[in-house]
Amino acid sequence: MSRLFGTVLPDNKSIEYALTLLYGIGFPSSRKILEMSGVNPNKKTGQLTEAELKKIISVIEKNYRIEGDLREEIAANIQRLKEIASYRGIRHMKGLPVRGQRTRSNARTKRGKRKTVGALKKEVWSKLEQQKTQTKTDRGKVEPEKK
Repeated sequence: MSRLFGTVLPDNKSIEYALTLLYGIGFPSSRKILEMSGVNPNKKTGQLTEAELKKIISVIEKNYRIEGDLREEIAANIQRLKEIASYRGIRHMKGLPVRGQRTRSNARTKRGKRKTVGALKKEVWSKLEQQKTQTKTDRGKVEPEKK
């Protein structure tokens, strides 16, 4: 198994696909990297020589920011937006969609599980009220000591 930048690449996959397992590299940049390093994109990762791996690593180091460095940069950008209290920073703080998506009917992944607010039927409302009063009276009771 080959290791690049702390990520294990599977031997039985093509190098074009295996490079996309690195954070910050997709298919288009993977193709560019292989073109710049002169490696056949259809070659399996296990068939690569040490020289080819070194070429790929050098191209990535010179031209791309990946893995931890990229994550740090993104986190720093978001932190900067929060500090200057821009609209986008405030949306990040509140945990809402940042890029203008609607939140009235969607955005479930950001906002979480639905919480029903508003009109309840009379029967449901009375049951809730009974439960509230029951829990209040249960708290006030002192249980007798057992011998």
